[in-house]
Amino acid sequence: MRRELLFLQDIRDASDALAGFVAGQNEAAFSQNDLLRSAVVHKLTVIGEAASRLPDEIRQRHPEIPWRDVIAFRNILVHAYFGIQWDLVWKAATEEVPDLRKRIEAMLNAEFE
Repeated sequence: MRRELLFLQDIRDASDALAGFVAGQNEAAFSQNDLLRSAVVHKLTVIGEAASRLPDEIRQRHPEIPWRDVIAFRNILVHAYFGIQWDLVWKAATEEVPDLRKRIEAMLNAEFE
């Protein structure tokens, strides 16, 4: 179970970093800032990679988390980089990841407390 704990902590920590990156930003500023976009993509990639390494059994115990979507988004970011839709990345970083972070925290409390 320790391995699973580390992957979940990676997701939580990357989510926290993302929150810091986008704090005080808006979508227009994000779309013009290559450094910010790169940092956000990296943390979204970490989140998706960590999610993909969790065993199926733990993902199945938490169907409230859209695991397939999280992993698929990582794959798009990595393998279709030149076709990234930045508005979707912004939405993921500012709307979906904060929700995911709450769910991961609840999962950590349920699985490891």
